[in-house]
Amino acid sequence: MANARLEHVNFSVTDGERSAKLLEQLTGWHRRWEGPSLDNGRSIHLGDDHAYVAIHTSPRIAGGFAKSVPMNHIGIAVDDLDAAKAIVIEHGLETFNHGKYEPGPRSFYFFDWDGIEFEVVSYE
Repeated sequence: MANARLEHVNFSVTDGERSAKLLEQLTGWHRRWEGPSLDNGRSIHLGDDHAYVAIHTSPRIAGGFAKSVPMNHIGIAVDDLDAAKAIVIEHGLETFNHGKYEPGPRSFYFFDWDGIEFEVVSYE
């Protein structure tokens, strides 16, 4: 079997710049590329040298995505969960479902402005 890794995830939002600014602060990732994309849209590739998220927006993106349709959530691991929570709240978003599950990490969840759910975890 080949050795594999996740190279990127591409998701759509109504305001790519707003989403990128949140994720830049939350993760410390850098912009690898940004420019014109599908459907007269714009994409921002945000990540590190090995993996990234492609944040896509276009005139056809309306937001208001239903929970778990088609994606359940995006998980992001951070070193400092309390600092991450403060960043999310600073962006005007609400956190929920704070806790720790076995054998997993401490975590919390939030929905972005378009209804995309994120889980923020810390193994520290």
